[in-house]
Amino acid sequence: MSNSTAGANAASAANKVRLPRDERRAQLLAAALEVFTAAGYHAAAMDEIADRAQVSKPVLYQHFPSKLDLYLAVLDLHIDALIFDIQKAVSSTKDNADRVKATVTAYFDFITREGEAFRLLFESDMNVEPQVRERLNRMTYDCAAAFSAVIAIDTGLPKEASMMLAVGLIGTVQTSARHWLERDSKISREVADELVSNLLWRGISAFPKSSS
Repeated sequence: MSNSTAGANAASAANKVRLPRDERRAQLLAAALEVFTAAGYHAAAMDEIADRAQVSKPVLYQHFPSKLDLYLAVLDLHIDALIFDIQKAVSSTKDNADRVKATVTAYFDFITREGEAFRLLFESDMNVEPQVRERLNRMTYDCAAAFSAVIAIDTGLPKEASMMLAVGLIGTVQTSARHWLERDSKISREVADELVSNLLWRGISAFPKSSS
């Protein structure tokens, strides 16, 4: 038996394995992330994603009716993971300097762990697509909202002003993390973490605490 025939038989056998729906979905999303990151949305093909996941194309379409549906599902998965990480970081301590540090660490942890997902979120050729843009805006808003509540309580600033500062904090972390990733970590993770944490804390700590 030739190697190609053996490979085809192995793929066929893999297709016949009936995974639980959640496991199959996770498998498809992981394959899709790899293809979308490598090729970009427009060049990515459902055939390639199915091949990467070792399933038939009909199986892929059973879970995701279109390429856009699949792409949005990949985004939702990783956006929710990042939002959870940031919310967890903000609530992990009552010390505000430590909150800033924990938030920066959470971003760098995310890109260290999920660099492909980070690139998909922030460097995709689909960022102008309305449904994608809506999700990215939600990501920024929900991450910032976790911080804005703390800022409002500590400073006594109104909701909109607190949200403005929180968006600035989150935006700075996002941009700095992207730069670090694009530069292939030319400075160490620890140094990058410390630089961004100090920048943010020296800025936000200048706002006086509310006396109430």
